[in-house]
Formats: sequence, C-alpha cells, structure tokens
Amino acid sequence: MTVNGNDDVLLVHGGTPLEGEIRVRGAKNLVPKAMVAALLGSGPSRLRNVPDIRDVRVVRGLLQLHGVTVHPGDEPGELVLDPSHVESANVADIDAHAGSSRIPILLCGPLLHRIGHAFIPGLGGCDIGGRPVDFHFEVLRQFGATIEKRADGQYLEAPQRLRGTKIRLPYPSVGATEQVLLTAVLAEGVTELSNAAVEPEIEDLICVLQKMGAIIAMDTDRTIRVTGVDKLGGYNHQALSDRLEAASWASAALATEGNIYVRGAQQRTMMTFLNTYRKVGGAFEIDDEGIRFWHPGGQLKSIALETDVHPGFQTDWQQPLVVALTQATGLSIVHETVYESRLGFTSALNQMGAHIQLYRECLGGSDCRFGQRNFLHSAVVSGPTKLQGADLVIPDLRGGFSYLIAALAAQGTSRVHGIDLINRGYENFMEKLMELGAKVELPGGALV
Repeated sequence: MTVNGNDDVLLVHGGTPLEGEIRVRGAKNLVPKAMVAALLGSGPSRLRNVPDIRDVRVVRGLLQLHGVTVHPGDEPGELVLDPSHVESANVADIDAHAGSSRIPILLCGPLLHRIGHAFIPGLGGCDIGGRPVDFHFEVLRQFGATIEKRADGQYLEAPQRLRGTKIRLPYPSVGATEQVLLTAVLAEGVTELSNAAVEPEIEDLICVLQKMGAIIAMDTDRTIRVTGVDKLGGYNHQALSDRLEAASWASAALATEGNIYVRGAQQRTMMTFLNTYRKVGGAFEIDDEGIRFWHPGGQLKSIALETDVHPGFQTDWQQPLVVALTQATGLSIVHETVYESRLGFTSALNQMGAHIQLYRECLGGSDCRFGQRNFLHSAVVSGPTKLQGADLVIPDLRGGFSYLIAALAAQGTSRVHGIDLINRGYENFMEKLMELGAKVELPGGALV
C-alpha cells in the first residue's frame, strides 16, 4: 500500500501489544543492487523474493529508461529483467528519479561497460549523515572513466575499456564496495579492493555476479579480488531476506510487550542482533521458516551498545532497539559509530516522555568515524519511562519506523507525519500493522 498526499499522516492509538505473524521478503539493501547487476548481462535475469517497496520501483523505472524490459515472473515477488536493448536515457527523465534514491550512482559502471557513457543527476536518500558521492566518482576515475561536472549532474565516459585497479577504502562502505564490484567484473585485468564491506547483502550481490560468470574471491581480511571477464550472462537468484526489517519488527514486539512471528527472518544474518536482543531480555525461537520474537514478561535490562560494520551491530538495528531500551531498567549506553546524525530522532522520544541524553564524546571503545568532529553520536537512555502519544514528524527510514514503534508502545494517540518515507524499505507496512492488531487509522476516522 502506498500512502501519499493528504494521506501521509497516520493516527496511532498506542498501548496494544503487537501479536501475530508477518512476512519479510528480499533485502532492501540487496534487491535494487541485484536489479542494477542485470544491466551487465547479455541475456535476461530472474530475481525472486522481491519486495514491493519504493526503492525497487525507482530502480525499475531507471532501468526501463535505459531500455531494459522489466516484467513480473511466474511467481509472486519475481521480476524478469532483460537488458538486450540498453540505450541512453533522456537526462530530464533520469532527473525525475533523482530526488528519491541514491542508487542511480550504481548504474555508472554497468552503463560505462554497456554504452560507454552515463549521466548521474543529484542524488537523494535519508538524511542521517554524510554519505559523499565523490568517492564513487574517484573510484570510477581509477578504472579509467572520465567525468565532467555539469550544471544538472555528472556526465561520465569510458574512452576505452575500463581497467582493473587497486583500491583501498578509508572506511568499509557498503555503497563504495558495491560500486567497485559492479564496475570491476567486466573491467580488463584484476581489481583488488581492500577494507571492503562484507555485509550479507554484499555477499549475496557477489553470489549474483558469480552466477552471471564473474570471478570474485573474498579473503578473510576484508580484501576482495575481482578478475575481469569479457562477457556476463543473466542470473536466476532468490534474494536473501531483509534482516533489517526483521529486526525492526523484533524491536516492536519488545517495546509493545508483544509476540511477533517474522516469517522469512534468518538466524545466520541476524546472529549479532539476536545476542543483543537476548541480553536486553527479549525472547526468540527459531525454526526453518522464520523467527518468533516476544517479550517474556518482567523487566528489560539496560545494556551498553556500539554500532559497527558487519559483523558488528548494524546501525540500522539501533534506532528501533533504542525505543525498546526506553523501557529497560537502568542506564543504557549507545555509541553510534557509523552515521553521525542517526541519534537525532531521540528528541521526539524525549517529547513522548523518554529520558535520553546525547553526548559528543565516544561512550565506548570501538573505533569511531567522527568522535573528534563534534557530533552528538552517543546516547544515555534512562528507563523505564512511560511514553505518551505525541505529534511526530518522520526524519528518515529507520527513524520513521522507530517513531511508529514508540507510538504503538505509548499511551494515548500519536499523529505520525511523513509515513510515506517508510515505504522506501518496509513492504506493505500498513497491512502488517493491521495484521498484528495495531490500532491505526487515517485522519478522518478511516481505518486502514
């Protein structure tokens, strides 16, 4: 369900535990990138377990602008992508998609290989801290691309075949790692990427590329070596499930004293989260089809938590869990090391009755990207506190879902503004809320 226009506000009547079953499908951080990878193939690709989220629709539109045919497959959640007739796209058409996603920059490498040039307009995405795109362009230069800055964006050309190169990332960035992989697979020679991101979604993208004919080796020291090939075919792949969405629903079960079975949740990609969930006092049970998360009763426990790149505690898990930590006894310490602005959402929780204090210092021992740069990136959460309904304006994707959790856990009614942003990464979240017994409605009294 897409909510927009005047319906971009949701009334949430809190205080009811969420109970029932929902399903998570393919990962938001993998599926759009696997769709881009289809550009590299000489034949059609089949991608299964695709969620109906806005980022998927944006990439589908971008691919179709470049001549890729995209249509549903034989089973629900399947897409067939045929790049046989890739071509240049109108700049104005590309620009129409620019404000809604950062993914267009990942089309650069594949388009340079296929048609020799690419245009990338201004980019959007969630405002949770700096994610500079300059590094992407620098990587493409190292492969041999030429880049011309124009008033409406960046124009890239590949005067000759792109060449493999040696790259060391200053930080194991997921986006930069994806850029290198999507460019290196058809580049001439060997590309060596050091300090690469190794998230499960990166591994799944590598599986997609290997199915297409790529030669990619991952070492244990975050080094990825790609031996370029002359041609890639299509792929047939089932996307791994979205561990970030699964953890969001797990935190919702904890904060509302509920019980949610998340069909599709996978233990292997969530082990770090599950350990933390158990330390806080949450309970879970794993079977072959998913994971059940519930609040077992009694007091939740305060913890010390630091976010980190995989295999550490993912930054996208932090915001939903912080809502649950407002209900834990004692002082919890949260050190956000990945995005400097990700704790900004806590001001709204304080408005609802939480006691959260932010600090510029690193309240933890992990390496931090910006500890000396004066950002409020550590938090002390004092609990338990009763939350009260409030007017809330969603700041970003994970923060937005966290506001929903807080509103569901609070006493009274909250007005949550900007819920359309949640559609970027949570498939049919309104229907799922209703299936779990949430009391939500659109202004005017229309039940969702």
